[in-house]
Amino acid sequence: MNFFLGVDAGGSKTYSLIVNERGETLGRGASGNGNHQTNPCHAENNIASACRQALREAGLSKENISQAYFGLAGADREADYAVLRPMIRRMEFPRYSIACDTMIAMRSGTARSYGAVVISGTGFNAAARNRAGKELQYGGFGYIYGDGQGSGRDLANFAFRSAVRAWDLRGESTVLHDLVLKTAGFHSVPQMLDAALDRGYVPPLSLAELVFEAAKQGDEVAASHLAEQGSELGNAAAALIRRLGMENEEFDVVLGGSILSKSRSPIMTDALARTVSLTAPRAKVARIEMEPVAGAVLSAMDAVGHRVSEEIIGRLRGISYSDLKGEAKDV
Repeated sequence: MNFFLGVDAGGSKTYSLIVNERGETLGRGASGNGNHQTNPCHAENNIASACRQALREAGLSKENISQAYFGLAGADREADYAVLRPMIRRMEFPRYSIACDTMIAMRSGTARSYGAVVISGTGFNAAARNRAGKELQYGGFGYIYGDGQGSGRDLANFAFRSAVRAWDLRGESTVLHDLVLKTAGFHSVPQMLDAALDRGYVPPLSLAELVFEAAKQGDEVAASHLAEQGSELGNAAAALIRRLGMENEEFDVVLGGSILSKSRSPIMTDALARTVSLTAPRAKVARIEMEPVAGAVLSAMDAVGHRVSEEIIGRLRGISYSDLKGEAKDV
C-alpha cells in the first residue's frame, strides 16, 4: 500500500494530510505560520508539527510515506530555496518534493498534473507547469517588479483613487465616490484625504468589493477597470504558457484567491479568459475545487506516477480545513 503526504504551509496556518493510494484520509495535522520569510525557525517547527500530527493519527512513520509534497508560501526565488531545501531535508522524509504553494493551488483545481493558475487575493501570483513537469511563476513582488494590477490591494487603492478623482473633477463621475465614503465612514473626500495625509489612514481591503458593486450597477469607470485588470491577469498566464511551450495544449487555467473565486461580476474573469484564449485557444478556465492541501496530495501522487482517478479526486473534494484541527499556533 502506498501512502502520500501533502502539506500546505501558508503565512498564517500550515495543514497536512496523509491519504492512501485510494485517496482515503488516514491522518491530518494543523499548525501555525509556515512561511520562512516571516520566521524560518517558527516555520520549520510548525511544518514539522503538522507532519507529526498527521503521522501520529495515521499510525505511520516517515519511512512509510511513498512521497511527500510540500507546497510552501514564500518559495519564490532561488534564495528562498536555499533556505527551504535544508529545512525540509531536516524533516527526514525519504522521498519528497517542494514547490511554491501556487502549484498546489493549481493542482486543486484541475484533474491534470499540468496547467496554469492565477491567484488574486490580497496580492497576486501566477504559475504554470507543462506536461514535462517544468514550472515557472510570476508575481508576489509588486507593481515596480513587473506585476500587473488586479489584486485586492490594487482594487482597493483604485476605488479610493477614483473617489478622489471624481470629487476634484480630474476623473470621470463614478458611483465609487459615494460607495467609498459610505464604506470608509467619511462625510466628504477632503475629510478622507486629511485622514490619509495626516493620520495614516490606509484604504481598507474591503474597498475592493466596491469596484465589483459599482460595475454591477453599470458604472463604466469600475467596469472598464475590471476588464483592464482581468486582461492583465490573463496576460501573466499567457506569458507563462508561451515560455513553457503550452500554446497548443489542452489544460485548465485555475483561478484562485478571493478576488477571482468570489467576485460577483464576471467582467474580470471573462477578460482574463479572452486574453488567455488568444495564446492558448484550447485552454479552459476552472476554479479551485478542493483545499490546497488536497492539491499537495495529488502532486505527491503525480511525482511517483500514481494514477489519479475520479474516485480519488471525489474523496479529496470532501476535505475541509475546518476538519483539519491541530496545534494551530506558532511554536
